[in-house]
Amino acid sequence: MRPSRTGFVASGRGSARPSRPGQLDPALSDQLSGGIDPQEINEMSHISAASLLDRVHHTQDPKIVERVLTLVDREGVDIIAELWSDADPDSLPGILWRLYMLRSWMRRDAEGISHLWRLGEPTDTAASAIAGVDPAPSAEDIARTADSILSGAFTGDFAVALERASAFCDVIARGMKASVRRAEGRQAPVGQTGQAKPGGEDGGRRKTQVLGSAASLNQTARDFLRGASLWRRSRLD
Repeated sequence: MRPSRTGFVASGRGSARPSRPGQLDPALSDQLSGGIDPQEINEMSHISAASLLDRVHHTQDPKIVERVLTLVDREGVDIIAELWSDADPDSLPGILWRLYMLRSWMRRDAEGISHLWRLGEPTDTAASAIAGVDPAPSAEDIARTADSILSGAFTGDFAVALERASAFCDVIARGMKASVRRAEGRQAPVGQTGQAKPGGEDGGRRKTQVLGSAASLNQTARDFLRGASLWRRSRLD
């Protein structure tokens, strides 16, 4: 196994507390760009994920938390994807990858997601309480929730953060399915024969894409729930 400095490392200056816990080791960047053994990447993914999580759990410095929270924003997604994106969903790097990608998506399309939430969760339910979102969130509410879920994973109860992420994904998946039903329920254009025209090829493709995204989100929700269960049993590594 490689030492923890192989992945995410401190700057190495000043106090023992790292000033940039999310900084990628330049040597690792060079290795990844040149191509290395998949087993070594797998080992690096587990070491870097555990190191990053452990480091933030043992600090009270809000600047460090902020740097970890915005890791993908600052470092870009490519190298992090090289490390974590192929990791099994039953592993810590696989779960962290999904959390970071969920946050990125929530912030990138906060307006659209707020609409999907209102479709999927029109009234307060257990999912609303678990995810921490009210029935009519604004885009700003979605962005704040995105940060809250990810920061909670690093500074609070990791399993609870995963349960929040799971509940959120489930509601958005329901919203996607509701949007398809709503589109199908709208009156279709009427042709010369007086018969309603179908949505056409484009409409069919759109429906397939949306339902495919909903199915993917449902699977991600299950991954988060399983991750929470494994974490509580000290089996997520």
